[in-house]
Order: sequence, then C-alpha cells, then structure tokens
Amino acid sequence: MKTHTAQLPILLMGPMVRRAEQTSVCIQFATSKPVNCRIELLNYECYSDQHSVSLGERLYLHFVIIKPINHKFPPDSLLSYELIVDDTPIDLSPWCYSNQATPAFVIPNKLSDILHGSCRNAHHPAKDSLVCASHWQNTQRGNNNQGAQLLLLSGDQVYADDVAGPMLLAIHQLIEALGIYKEQPLTVELPNDINEQLYNRHLFLPKTPWQKRSKLGVSYWLKKDEPHFSSVKAHNHLIHFEEYIALYLLNFSAAAWQCVDIQSITYAGQNEQNKTIFNAEKSALIDYTKGLSDVERLFANVSTLMIFDDHDVTDDWNLTAGWEQAISQNPVSKRIVSNGLISYWLFQGMGNDALTKTGTLIAAFKHSLASSNIWQFKTFDKTLTEFSHWHYELTTVPKVVVLDTRTHRWRNEQNFNEPSGLLDWERLTDLEQSLLSHDQVIIVSPAPVFGVKSIEAIQALFNMCGQPLTVDVENWMAHEGSARKLLDTFRRDDTPNETLILSGDVHYSFCFSVQKRFGDHPNRVWQLTASGIKNEFPRKLINILDKLDSILYSPKSPLNFFTKRWHMEVDKHQTKGDGQKYLVSDSAISLITLEQGNLARYQLIHGDGHLTEFDLAQH
Repeated sequence: MKTHTAQLPILLMGPMVRRAEQTSVCIQFATSKPVNCRIELLNYECYSDQHSVSLGERLYLHFVIIKPINHKFPPDSLLSYELIVDDTPIDLSPWCYSNQATPAFVIPNKLSDILHGSCRNAHHPAKDSLVCASHWQNTQRGNNNQGAQLLLLSGDQVYADDVAGPMLLAIHQLIEALGIYKEQPLTVELPNDINEQLYNRHLFLPKTPWQKRSKLGVSYWLKKDEPHFSSVKAHNHLIHFEEYIALYLLNFSAAAWQCVDIQSITYAGQNEQNKTIFNAEKSALIDYTKGLSDVERLFANVSTLMIFDDHDVTDDWNLTAGWEQAISQNPVSKRIVSNGLISYWLFQGMGNDALTKTGTLIAAFKHSLASSNIWQFKTFDKTLTEFSHWHYELTTVPKVVVLDTRTHRWRNEQNFNEPSGLLDWERLTDLEQSLLSHDQVIIVSPAPVFGVKSIEAIQALFNMCGQPLTVDVENWMAHEGSARKLLDTFRRDDTPNETLILSGDVHYSFCFSVQKRFGDHPNRVWQLTASGIKNEFPRKLINILDKLDSILYSPKSPLNFFTKRWHMEVDKHQTKGDGQKYLVSDSAISLITLEQGNLARYQLIHGDGHLTEFDLAQH
C-alpha cells in the first residue's frame, strides 16, 4: 500500500457540489475519520446541516446542506465556499480553478450552458472527456465567465457489471485500507483467493437451469442454462456491497487511488489471454487515474446531478418482466441488484434532491449495520424496493425533468420475455403534466426517445427471435403502449414550443430535430444524444449503420411510415467542417448552449480536447 492508515488523507472524495438552489445547497464528500463539518459561502450569512453515514472504520460519507439565514442565495452568480472540518479550514486549493482562491459554483436559474454526458467506463481505452470538460471550465473561469452552470450525467456513471481485472484487485485493496464494512456472507461458491476469481466470476453467478426455461425457446432444446446477469462482460461482476462502495470511490476520487498500489498489481494466473487483457486494462486505469484530479475539480465547481441507467447496477437491469422475475426469485441475484441500488443511493441519488426524499432512507440504512459492523440488509431491501422517488425536477428556466426509466417500467403482461416500456402509464402521465404550461423544457432520458431507426430495426429483429437481451432492446419504441403515449404527448398543442431531450446510453452521439407532420402548433423536439464520456461504439460499424440509416430511412423513404413515429418528421443534423457525419463515435461530453431558453449551439468536447459542432440549421 502507498498510504498507511495513519497517513490517510482527511478528504477521501470531494467536495462535490450537488443540487444547488436559492434556498439550499447540497455538497457531498467523504472523509477518513468522523468529523464535525460545515461549509460557509463567502460573503453570505448561512448555516449548515450535516448528515453523515459511516461506511467503514476509515470511511465516512457526508452531505452538508447549506441554507441562508436571511435572504435567498443569489442565482446565476458565482458563489465561493470554504470547508471547515473540526473548526479547521481545509486547504481546497487543489480543487480551485485558475486565479481562484476557493472553489465556486453557480446556482442555476436561467440556463445558458450545460454539460451533459453518460457512460464513463474507467478501463475503456478512450480518453476521459470529463478531464477536457474540466479544462474547458477552467478556461471559462479564467476569462471571468461562469462556464457551465450545470453538469448532468444521465447514466452508467460506473460499470458494476464490466469491471477490469486490475480494478477488482484495487477494490479489494481499498476495502482493506479503509476497513469498509462488509455485508453478511452470501451463498456464492467463489474461490477464497481473489486472484482466482479474476475473469471467472461469471461462472459462479446464478443461472436459470435449462429444465426450468420455456419449451418455446431454442435454449431449452439446446439444454442451455440462462445466466441471470446477462452482461457479456460479467467476468469480474461486482457481488458484495463493500465492492460497490469501493468502486464509487475509485471512479470519483484521486485520493482513493493513494490508498492502493496500482503499479504493483499483477495477474497471477496462467491464462495468457487474460494476462494480455489484464495488462491493457491496467495501462488504461493508470491513464484514468492521472485525470481524476481534474475531474474532481469540475465536480467541486459545478452543480452535478445524476440518474442511473443499467450499468450503475447491472446490464439489462429490468429489461424484461422475465428478467425481473428470475432476479427476484433468487436471493443471491436479488442481493447483488440491491447492492448496486443502495450504492447508487449513497453516492448519486441523495445529492440529486439534497436528501429531501432520499434522506428518509438514512435511518433504516443505519439500522442495517449490526453490532459486529456487518450489514444485514434484509429489512432495508424492502424499504428500498418501496421507494419510488429516484426521478426529480429542477425549477430552472427551462425546467429540467429527469426521468427514472428503470424502476417504473411498463411490463408486458402477456409475454414476460418482451421488452418492458421504459415508463409505465402513471409516470408517463406525470411527465405529460410536467411539460404543460412551459414554453421550453429539458428532459433527461437515459435512452434516446428518437433513436437511429436502422439500429432499432435490427433490435426489433432480435426481439422477434426471442433474444431481446442480446442487443439491449431498450428503446422507447420497443413497447407499443409507452411509445404511443409518449408520442401522443409530444403531438399535443399545449406542450412546449421547444423540448430538449438529453440522452446517452448508446456509445455514439447525434443530433436530431423532430416536428409533428400534421397540425398548427409549431413545437420542436431536439434529441441531443451524447455518449460516452469514456466509451465508444466500434467506429467502422457505426459508419456502416450511419450509411444504412441514411439510405433506408431518408426523408422520402416509404419505410418511415412503418415506424411508430411516422406522425413525427425526424431531421438528422450533420457535424460541421470536414468529414461531415450524423453519428459520432468518439468519446465526448456535450456542451449545450441556450439563448432565451432555446437551443443555440450543440457541441461535443472530446477526450483528446478537440470540439465537434452540429449544424442546427434545417436543410
């Protein structure tokens, strides 16, 4: 280990600015010892409420809610802050941008610049575009501009189902270094030596025996068991709660890597292919750690809000009713999914609403820690399952509506192997009400509402063959009921004149504009998809699919009338400059510029620093 217990830094993660409003601001961080802390906004009278959770002998997660004493905090202005721990100011200079004495953030009201992205896989060979987003923000602050007022992360902030071999070893080093509390042992027959588990964990995860599968499926006759965890990269899938906790720290924190020795981590097995993969992953992780200080600086200076997609918990999470049923009937599978959701709540969910609703779970969570410092989650799992407030809204201009498309699914009651709708009728009705009486609205939907038709057609073919899990059939159009309800909402005459849908998930980026074919209401929907922050779709394949889509689904193609959205006219927007294309597979985070609430520019900040801009003009 690089860092002995006595040398642990006080700050293990953060500070991270989360929900920021005129009446309260939430800042999240983790420390290596129990502390009394407060945060002071310079030049403003305020007081702090501290909420802390012990996650280990040397790991404490804190949320400080700052509230004004007399008047509301000013919106759209830079607010500088200090962190005081046990009456001693913490040196936050590493988290400051150029020419700033302290970190500073903006309480967003009238939105003008937003950073948005998804899909940040630590060991993917692509560059981490959050690093370049931080450099861009630094330049803006150096030029006396606010820069982005808001950072929206729309899913797959961590990959619990796709874990690098070196990362799994680092996770276990960190668990020991911080004394992270472990959960009650699960009945999983894993090898005792973590080195023997590398690239083999999928062999020990629960499966549905072929004898219990439907005789209507090919797999029954091939005598093929069905894994509950369908990720093709589940070789190092996280299992234990303490592993999820360590993964978040290693994804969000540079200090966490000081507690492990990534350089000395090696593959002890005899499999040469695994050894090659391990060494490539290790190289990618070392490169990843070099940018984490820049990423933390961004988190400390911009209000950052998040929502889950599947990889935050596991691939294909709740994709079909059959998947849900298999998981719920197996205690180990159910426990693994719950571990992912609990860790999401701790590191992502609570900051989204500044503990307003998510904070009601804290007491029950703390009661789950037995006297022997072992988590007993049986009771808390029920409480968590009944919690239904992962979605949230921001009362900004434009209004921001963030969708939970994972736990409110519209299940297919006739065929449990058919894809579920991403939102059920009740939540779609709530969404409809959220859009009314607003001129402009921003919707954050992890999966694109208006996707690439050729890719959706391929997914539909796989679904017809009974293989929805193979190609992740998780698009809005895959379920008749949810697709029709959503499209009917956008076609209403009393919906906003301009709606921006921010999405990720697909590992490529694009810009579509959508208007209804019939009617007088001049509303426009922009589908702005940015994916991934540190992930990419195979470039040769995406170029083929791009050309295929342009040929098969051109504006005058009769195939458009066989899609569910034929009442809507979808225009694809190309990138500007040389090599114009509709679909961009190059790690990036998007920069959305608004003027008077309407979309003015849509750019991508790539992992290597260059920018791509889409041409918003209609042709």
